[in-house]
Amino acid sequence: MIARLRPLSVLCLAGLLSACAGQQTSGLGELPGKPQASAEQLLQQAQQVKPEQAALLRLSAADQALGQRNLAQAQQILDQLKLDELLPAQQIFASTLTAELALARNKPKAALQALQHPSLQRLGELPVGQQVRSQLARANALQADQQPLAAARERVFIAPLLEGQPSANNHEAIWTLVAGLPSSQLGSAAVPGDDLSGWLELSRLARGSATPAQQVASIAEWQARNPQHPAARQLPQSLVKLQEIATRPLTRIALLLPEQGQLASVGKALRDGFVAAHYQSGDSALNISLHDSSSLTDLDAFYRQAQADGVQLVVGPLEKPLVNQLSQRQQLPIPTLALNYSEGSAEAPAQLFQFGLAAEDEAREVAQRAWEDGMRRAVALVPTGEWGNRVLAAFRKDWEARGGSLIATEHVDQPVRLAQQIADLLKLRDSEARAKRLQTALGSTVEAQPARRQDVDFVFLAATPAQARQIKPTLAFQYAGDLPIYATSHLFTGSSDPSQDLDLDGIRFCETPWLLDSSDPLRNQVIGEWPSAGGSLGRLYAMGVDAYRLAPRLSQLQALPSTRLDGLSGSLSLAPGQRIVRRLPWAEYRNGQIQRLESAAR
Repeated sequence: MIARLRPLSVLCLAGLLSACAGQQTSGLGELPGKPQASAEQLLQQAQQVKPEQAALLRLSAADQALGQRNLAQAQQILDQLKLDELLPAQQIFASTLTAELALARNKPKAALQALQHPSLQRLGELPVGQQVRSQLARANALQADQQPLAAARERVFIAPLLEGQPSANNHEAIWTLVAGLPSSQLGSAAVPGDDLSGWLELSRLARGSATPAQQVASIAEWQARNPQHPAARQLPQSLVKLQEIATRPLTRIALLLPEQGQLASVGKALRDGFVAAHYQSGDSALNISLHDSSSLTDLDAFYRQAQADGVQLVVGPLEKPLVNQLSQRQQLPIPTLALNYSEGSAEAPAQLFQFGLAAEDEAREVAQRAWEDGMRRAVALVPTGEWGNRVLAAFRKDWEARGGSLIATEHVDQPVRLAQQIADLLKLRDSEARAKRLQTALGSTVEAQPARRQDVDFVFLAATPAQARQIKPTLAFQYAGDLPIYATSHLFTGSSDPSQDLDLDGIRFCETPWLLDSSDPLRNQVIGEWPSAGGSLGRLYAMGVDAYRLAPRLSQLQALPSTRLDGLSGSLSLAPGQRIVRRLPWAEYRNGQIQRLESAAR
């Protein structure tokens, strides 16, 4: 195509070069400017000029191709440039273009590598526009590479260079990043007194367990202490929304839970946690009415009465059939926070929020943690049956979406088959067969120790404590004792027994803050009143507490999905479909004892 282009006149060429010549930079050379020709014309003329001018034209052509999403052409042009022969300013420009191209192809590590070029050490000598462009590329690459804290730090550094709408966009991007950080990274991740520390402190205040009115008061105090901080001068939109919510407090909630039947004990734990959180809040203006869902015969009649009573929010039901009924309505007369998840993929009414202790959340949590830890190839052991199938499906979907490989799976049922299943999973018999073939070929005895397959990074495990105590030793017996295991919370009973739990050493698992953090005052108060809350039933008490804390914030979560609430059942946020999802902390068995792990996020 280039050969067919009509050669430009000398006058046009002079104008084109002028347009492509950017600002002069002391000792660094010129930066490409905004071209006034097509990429093909720029490339054609690059063949007719001196090398330095040709480099400017080719960089402009690559920039234009990238702007038009012609990624193949942009890559082809950049591949033809000899980076080490360019002047420093052009090296910086080319490295930034390479990073942006890598990001367009969803390759953040390649983008970060491109921005490691030595020329970037002189970025501060270039015009502000180029500084901003290169640093934004780095911030975007860090975020895409699951390094939100580093991305936030980069954006905080860029902020003084911006103004107008780009400044406002960067302001909200910083908040989105810090609002999504694990709580463990909000305390000591920055230098006290700098802007990033201020952002992190604000995030701690915004996700705490206080009522919206109490949070707004704490944020106002923070603003008074930090009047020059960018977020004090202009609060992020989610906190502006929180201020609006605080002016319209909830005054009446209907709590709809079963008091009879198989789910009565579950309903009681949820109810006790909910009410305990209410008493701790000191919100005397809120009235909570209790209703028995197990005796409910007519949902419509219930909602009509609730409307007549002035109820602003229904919390419940717990029973899946009732939640399914609600999810099939076009709309609900009162916003409702169901304490379970509906089945099927049909879109639920806008007034229905769903919250529960879904095992699928934990499967996704395992996928994220293992990926952040550098794992890429998994095998899975899950129970036989519908529950195991759901957990495995959730893990597989999330893991493969990240780019991981699920190499093999086994469904655990009868313990007598466990050794054979694990041997099949790890292809141990293949190793034994190879040894036999070698022995046959040599005609003599061969000393060979069976070896597991080497293309596995870790085991995803969903199992009860009894199953896990069999599985871990069996893995060791099958020459796979060194293989990392990442598990859901189902292997933890809520209490430790070192004499039995030595068999679980090395297993990493996700768990609710309620069962891992013994310092929470409300938790200890509840356990003092109901000792069973200290065991596995504690997860339900935690869910009840979190249901209370979520209640006044549902509209905030709906309007600004990046909002996160640190609860006792996990770090909570709103996913598509108006489902509350949990991020969980991690622990590991060491010498039969539970040891809390730091977050893997960087």
